[in-house]
Parts: sequence; C-alpha cells; structure tokens
Amino acid sequence: NECCNKGRVYNEFSPQSSRTARSEEDRDGLWDAWGPWSECSRTCGGGASYSLRRCLSSKSCEGRNIRYRTCSNVDCPPEAGDFRAQQCSAHNDVKHHGQFYEWLPVSNDPDNPCSLKCQAKGTTLVVELAPKVLDGTRCYTESLDMCISGLCQIVGCDHQLGSTIKEDNCGVCNGDGSTCRLAGANPLRHPGIPWTVII
Repeated sequence: NECCNKGRVYNEFSPQSSRTARSEEDRDGLWDAWGPWSECSRTCGGGASYSLRRCLSSKSCEGRNIRYRTCSNVDCPPEAGDFRAQQCSAHNDVKHHGQFYEWLPVSNDPDNPCSLKCQAKGTTLVVELAPKVLDGTRCYTESLDMCISGLCQIVGCDHQLGSTIKEDNCGVCNGDGSTCRLAGANPLRHPGIPWTVII
C-alpha cells in the first residue's frame, strides 16, 4: 500500500531502519527518526518486527508512529507445529467455567481471522480465548497474509507486507507460468485425458 503525504508518495511498510537518516516526511511532520527494529515475533514461519518514532511537536503529527516488516521467513521444522495451535494449547492449563480443556485452533474465520478462537477437543464448544492472535500468525491456513496488531495484513509470495505478488501455476513467485513441464498423454491424440503439471 502506498500513501500520499503532501503530494509525496511513500510506502507504508518501508524497510529502512537507519536512525540517523531523516526523510523529508519526518521533518515536515515534526517526527523524530525511526527507531531500531524490534526482535521478530517468531523465530521461523514468518513473523513481524516493528519500529517506532516519536512526535516532536507539542501538537500532533500527521502519519504513523509505528511501522512493520516481515522477518524470520524460513520454514519451521515439522515438530514446531502450527503457530495458532500453540497459542490455543497455552490455555490448556487454565480452567474455563471450572473445567480444563485441551484446546484446538479454529482457523479461517471469515469474520475475524485475527482473534484466537479455539475449540475444546471432543466437544462443540468454541471460545474466543484472546481478542488478538500473536503477530505473525497466518490469517488463513492457505495464505501468507498475517495478523499484526489484530488486523489481517496482505503478504505477497515475496514475503513483503502490502505486496500482492502471487505464485504462478508452476509455483514460482511472480512467475509467468513458463517454467512448468507437462507430463502425460498428448491431448490431440487422446482427447479427454488430462495433462499433469510437474513443478
């Protein structure tokens, strides 16, 4: 996403981290320089890091005082498990209406994908155990989009916040579909027999 500020265009999720470099937008809005990036919210599987800046005006400053970027974009080992499931299971030792439950994640909630909804194992009981999942939790199981501060943020296959870049049919990020190999029967000789795309 790009925003406009007094006719200048800048990226909301700018990855610049220099504390000494002050952009024109910083000076015009009476902002201090951006601070250092925080530790990543996750060690693998894609997380979020933030940077803060301070308003130097006695009034208010235009713009944001916080910015985010993705981090730790390496796959987690299989034994790490699902990040949302880890957050649900953290409540297993907390009584709910006087009873302990083993909590399982409820994913892909179209109304609020960034709340922590969990289901008690072996029951139909579904409870919102937290209004927000931890930063870096995927909004949906089949998406790179992630929750940050309780809001679902778009993440492209390039692992950049705000990016809409997608994988092509061959599984190549920002590809044009030209790298797939076809295997199978010739459809001209055998109509109705599907082709298989080998990635």
